[in-house]
Amino acid sequence: MKFTQLLVIASSAVALSIGSASVYAQASDAAPAAAAPATSSKAANRALGRAVKRALTKNKQIDASNIYVRARDGAIRLTGFVPENAQIQIAGDVTQGVNGVSSVDNKLTVRRPGH
Repeated sequence: MKFTQLLVIASSAVALSIGSASVYAQASDAAPAAAAPATSSKAANRALGRAVKRALTKNKQIDASNIYVRARDGAIRLTGFVPENAQIQIAGDVTQGVNGVSSVDNKLTVRRPGH
């Protein structure tokens, strides 16, 4: 539910910034208008990355303490370590199930605790 609200807010912010960027482009040159969508894209990427990390942390079958998430336009890259081989597949499945994820590049490896 909270993710849905966050997604609505992020979408609204993107739409608002795109709309204001086009108004600005009409009043002046187009170069500064290009910066607005990049900023909102970064915000959307951060929001999606946080949503994936939150989903991984909530899943009791995964130790997400050493999993790092990078989001870019719906594509997610998972890097880091998990203590058991089975957690690699579970993490990929959980990530794919997050709303807004279009692809998962799962680069997780196994590292036993204490090694």
